[in-house]
Amino acid sequence: MRAADRERLIVDQAIRFFAERGFEGQTRELARRMGITHSAIYRHFPSKEALIERVYQEVYLSRWSPDWGPLIRNRTLSLDVRLTRFYLDYVARVFEYNWVRIFVFSGMKSFGIAGRYLDLVRREIIEPAARELRHELMLPDADKHPLGEREIEMFWGLHGRIFYLAIRKFIYETPIPSDLDEIVRDAIQVFLDGARRTMPKLLT
Repeated sequence: MRAADRERLIVDQAIRFFAERGFEGQTRELARRMGITHSAIYRHFPSKEALIERVYQEVYLSRWSPDWGPLIRNRTLSLDVRLTRFYLDYVARVFEYNWVRIFVFSGMKSFGIAGRYLDLVRREIIEPAARELRHELMLPDADKHPLGEREIEMFWGLHGRIFYLAIRKFIYETPIPSDLDEIVRDAIQVFLDGARRTMPKLLT
């Protein structure tokens, strides 16, 4: 097998292995599962941490769309439309066994995957969406009146509401609705209805 093909196989198998076992799983066990020597893994990845970093690149960054940030900031569309388009695409990309389970396991082990990914979500989605809500409601610009924790937490609440569907399916292994599009639309509508009533009070 060519070196590039073997590396690709190790990465694919590592993704599934860590999704099933968590990051407590040892590379020796991964090697046994693959039927290769332990040293074969280390010819491609100098450490377990390096392999985990590659998994992060493959599972998380490869699924992040560069269109999401600009979509949230696109004021030619209503915020309702922008959030709906984003979350429908987000669900389609990340509601996947390996993605969800590795994310949860990484949150319980200090490899930084969950934190780095959530920083990206906050920077590209949460904070811009909070700014756009201010704009849509004709409230003071965030440059003049900085975003508050309660505003940010409202959007994290929406994000968590939608992501919890994936937790129920891939972690708790309990049924979720078959038509997630309607669930996403409902969640966004309920969120915006509440936010429109609450936001003016937060800035008075």
